[in-house]
Amino acid sequence: MGSKAATKGTSRTAWFEGRGGAATTATSCVTVIGGGRIGNMLMDSAGPEDKLLKRGDVVDANGAGPVFIATRNDSLQAIVDECPEGRRKDLVFLQNGYLDNFLEKNGLGENTQSLLFVAVTSLGADPIDGITSVNPEGLTAATGEHAEALKERLASVDMKCNVLSPEEYRPAMFEKLIWISTYMLVGAAKECESVGEAGSEHTDLVSSVISELVAAVSAKEGIEFKEGTIERLAAYTDVVTNFPCAVKEFEWRNQYFFDLGDEACPTHNGLLRECEEKGFLSFELPK
Repeated sequence: MGSKAATKGTSRTAWFEGRGGAATTATSCVTVIGGGRIGNMLMDSAGPEDKLLKRGDVVDANGAGPVFIATRNDSLQAIVDECPEGRRKDLVFLQNGYLDNFLEKNGLGENTQSLLFVAVTSLGADPIDGITSVNPEGLTAATGEHAEALKERLASVDMKCNVLSPEEYRPAMFEKLIWISTYMLVGAAKECESVGEAGSEHTDLVSSVISELVAAVSAKEGIEFKEGTIERLAAYTDVVTNFPCAVKEFEWRNQYFFDLGDEACPTHNGLLRECEEKGFLSFELPK
């Protein structure tokens, strides 16, 4: 009888190939920071030279290859500060949210970034890929120097990843931001148990907020979105339908839209204030 890991890998490969994928084995030597659900997923096919760094560990100043940061956003500044200067170009940011200001402040605007349309329900659980009825190629995307290495690593655990140019990546980044800022907010305000419930029970409101935020981003950033944003995000919600709703990491998510003002984002901002009035926020909205 094979090991549990081998059995898991075999079943995952069969599932992936059945959905049109082609399983592979990671060959790039990588460092992963963070031993949570995403970090462990990325180490699932680790080679002998790969390293998993946890709290207190330091990136090897003499090392090479991508450094995948699989931590919460509030850990990023400390990670950057503690990273040897010569290795900062290898940092790969996998976090949700609007990272532009943070990256520019730290001189990391050209670093590799990724949009992980992936759900891992618990430590060691099989990941749920963002392969949808609208996007069978998957929604996960990456851009930058180490984008191909991330694609390779994800493929080794039977996940899809699209490598994009910076120009292609930017609207995709904002779509992910709009998804997490809309479904979580509507679900929280309307006391839904999951993003699936928010989408099914408050379809018109979700669509209205998405349209509002697409228009606001287009006006602010000069970005043109592909047709079908509402449909793409609804299809992804169907894949992660049981994901719970909560407004959190405000400064990385909803604050981008809140700061655009009530004229640009009236419904979105009104829902945030509704959550505040109901006591559903763990922070105070800016006045």
